Amino acid sequence: MSAKGYTTTLHKPHLSFWQIVNMNIGFFGIQFSFGLQQSSMSPIYNYLGADAASLPYLWLAGPMTGLLVQPIIGAMSDRTVTRWGRRTPYFLIGAILCSLGLLAMPFSPTLWMAASLLWILDAANNVTMEPYRAFVSDKLDKKQHSIGFLTQSAFTGLGQTLAYLTPSLLVLFGMNKDAVNSSHIPHIVIVAFMIGAFFSIASVLWTLKTAPEHPLTPEELQEIRARPPGWRHMLGDIVLAVREMPPTMKQLAVVKLFQWYALFCYWQYITLSLSTTMFHTTDPASQGFRDAGLLTGQVGAFYNFIAFIAAFALVPFTRRFGPKIMHSVCLTAAGIGMLCLPLIHSEALLLLPMVGIGLAWASIMGNPYIMLAGSIPPERTGVYMGIFNMFIVIPMIIQIFTLPLYYHSWLGGNPENVIRLAGALLLCAAVTVLFVKLKAAARQA
Repeated sequence: MSAKGYTTTLHKPHLSFWQIVNMNIGFFGIQFSFGLQQSSMSPIYNYLGADAASLPYLWLAGPMTGLLVQPIIGAMSDRTVTRWGRRTPYFLIGAILCSLGLLAMPFSPTLWMAASLLWILDAANNVTMEPYRAFVSDKLDKKQHSIGFLTQSAFTGLGQTLAYLTPSLLVLFGMNKDAVNSSHIPHIVIVAFMIGAFFSIASVLWTLKTAPEHPLTPEELQEIRARPPGWRHMLGDIVLAVREMPPTMKQLAVVKLFQWYALFCYWQYITLSLSTTMFHTTDPASQGFRDAGLLTGQVGAFYNFIAFIAAFALVPFTRRFGPKIMHSVCLTAAGIGMLCLPLIHSEALLLLPMVGIGLAWASIMGNPYIMLAGSIPPERTGVYMGIFNMFIVIPMIIQIFTLPLYYHSWLGGNPENVIRLAGALLLCAAVTVLFVKLKAAARQA
C-alpha cells in the first residue's frame, strides 16, 4: 500500500536489458541537444560579440527554465490522464519544440536572438526531461532502478559524444572548418544543429513506439481523479512536496550545489581555457579560436564516450559498493582532472583528465537518481523529480550571478582559473556525498 492508502504497481514486470534500452533511446535525442548547447553556445556567443566576463549571464536560460518548468511539468505529469499515458504527451511536445529551436539557433544574426532562442530550446528540453526521469520509475521495479537510470546515463554519454564530435566528423567528411556565415558562425556548427533537430524528434518517436507506458491501475486512476483540479492545487502539491521532502533529498541538495556550480564553470569557459593554453589567443575571429572550439568538441566527445562506457561498467560496482561511494569516487577523479587541465599543453595528454570527467558525468546522470528514487513515494515521483532538478538549476543560477563579480578580481580574468575552481568544487562534492544517509530501498537498488 502507498502512503495515500491505495495499491500501486509496486510489483512491475521485470524488463529485459533491450526493453530498458528501447525505453531510454529518447534520452539520446534530449542529450544530443544538451551536448550541442554545452559545446557550441559559448563559441556562438563569442562569434556574436559577447565578452568573457558576461558569458555566465547568457547561460541563464537553462537554469531559469529548469527552475520554473520542471517542477510544474513534473507535477502536471503526475496528474495527467490521457489515452497515451501520463508522460507521453510531454515527451512529444518537448521534442517537437526542441527540434524547432535547434533548427533556428545557428542562424541567429544577433546576440540577443541567440540568447532568446536558448530560452525556448531549454524550456522544450525541460518539458521532456523530468517526465522522462519519472517514466523510468513508472516502468521499472525498484530492483531495476540502477540499470534503468544508468542506462539513461549511458545515453547521455552517447548523445553528447556525438553532439560534441559532429563538427569534427563533418570536417573529416570534407566540410571546410573555416567557412562561416555572415555572423561568423561556422557552417559545420549549423549542420550539427540540423542533425540534432532530427535526432531530437526521431529518438523520442522510437521510444514511444517501442516502450509504451504501463496502463494505470483502477486504484491509481481513482487517486489521480480524486485530486482537486486546477493550477492552484497543482502548485499546492509542489509546496507540500517541498515541506515533506525526504532527508536524503535535502542532503543531496548540498552535493549538487558543488557539482553543478563546477560543471557550469567548465562548460562556459573550457573553450576559452583551451584557446589560451593551446593556441595562445582569445580572439573569436582567429583560426586558433575556431580550432579551440573543435578541440572542445573532441575532448568533450571523448569524456562523453567514457561516460557511455562507464554507465554500464558502474552497474556492478554500484550494486556492490552502493551509489554513494561510487559517486564520491567518480567526483574525486573529475576534480583532480579539472585541476590538471590548465597545466596540459599537449592535445593528446588532454585525454587523461577527460577520463575522470567522463566517469563523473556517468555517475552524475545516474547515481543521484538511484539515491533519490529509493527515498520518495511512488505516487509523487513526477513532482519530486521536478523538485530535484531545482537542485541542479539553483547552483547554476548562483554561478551565473556570482562568477562575473569575482572573475577579474579573484580569478585574474583568466579562464584557466575558472577550470581550477571547478575542480576544487568537485572535490568538495565528493566529500559531502559521503554524509548522505540512504533509505534501505535506495541501498537495495
